[in-house]
Amino acid sequence: MDAIIFTKDQFTDLMSKLDTIQSQIAIKADPKKETFLDNQEFLLLMKISKRTAQTWRDEGKISFSQVGNKIYYKLSDVEKLLTEHYNKSFKGR
Repeated sequence: MDAIIFTKDQFTDLMSKLDTIQSQIAIKADPKKETFLDNQEFLLLMKISKRTAQTWRDEGKISFSQVGNKIYYKLSDVEKLLTEHYNKSFKGR
């Protein structure tokens, strides 16, 4: 049996991707149920800083819910943000 060694960053990236896959599977299993991401999950998914997330909220680029000090985002709002900022390739026009 071979052993595989990950750095902390590689492990964190892998876990983030697994969390994303798990969220997508959960949505497909129950499409009526809305999935919420907390701020940390959102940062990892989008690979952005806390400051960038704050700027996007301040500018109204992403909708969010706040309960006390915790920030939550609907996964559908994250998809909407990405869709709104989608740029089709210039090649083939």
